[in-house]
Amino acid sequence: MKLFLDELRFIDTEKPLDLSIELSDDEGNPRAWYVEPPTFEPVRTEHYTGSVEEGGPVNFRDIFFNPHGHSTHTECLGHITSEIFSVNDRIREYFCKAQVLTVKPTVILNQSDGLQDKVITADQLCNVSDAVDALIIRTIPNDVNKKNLNYSNTNPTYLDVNGASILIAKGIKHLLVDLPSVDRESDGGALVFHHAFWEVPKNPNHERTITELIYVSDDIDDGEYILELQLAAFKNDAAPSRPVLYKIEKS
Repeated sequence: MKLFLDELRFIDTEKPLDLSIELSDDEGNPRAWYVEPPTFEPVRTEHYTGSVEEGGPVNFRDIFFNPHGHSTHTECLGHITSEIFSVNDRIREYFCKAQVLTVKPTVILNQSDGLQDKVITADQLCNVSDAVDALIIRTIPNDVNKKNLNYSNTNPTYLDVNGASILIAKGIKHLLVDLPSVDRESDGGALVFHHAFWEVPKNPNHERTITELIYVSDDIDDGEYILELQLAAFKNDAAPSRPVLYKIEKS
């Protein structure tokens, strides 16, 4: 179905570009923060077994996972505040204009531990449009194995805290990254980018969200799109999510 944005431009809802990584009980499920893989187990009671294969009437499984550590998720400032605000209460509009930006992280030597860090610098965010509400960052190299990595103890790419003020000035409400976190894996719990982007504690912003562990395939060009940010209805600081892009087409 075509949905017209104005007289000349539209999106085709039959051509979605899914950025999410599914949650599964396969060994290849991505994970981070030292969590074990997700588990999917049939419910077993004296009354029934929740597995058709095992003779039960239906498949009825318990699923154990961590929203932050397994697959694509969206989080709000409740991730870093003493009060656990729910991300489900933060998002009221699910469609917005978005920009896809491909970035090659800069390699720097971290003086604290001597590791080679890969960083998205503030300068690399200066080309973000002023006319979008969401920024989708694709890092290169963009191997498809991003969908299957165990990021724990690998010092993944992160964002320079100085970039947060640039995104705020440009009006970015939703930041989406193909990383396990916008912050450095080992930072002593400072989470400096999270704090800066949400302006916690001085001026907490309840509207902005961060979505992590997405995958932006190479056949999606840089540029502007319409983003639909689908969210599971969890009363929690983070929830599994399914960000979907639609190309803006001309009639």
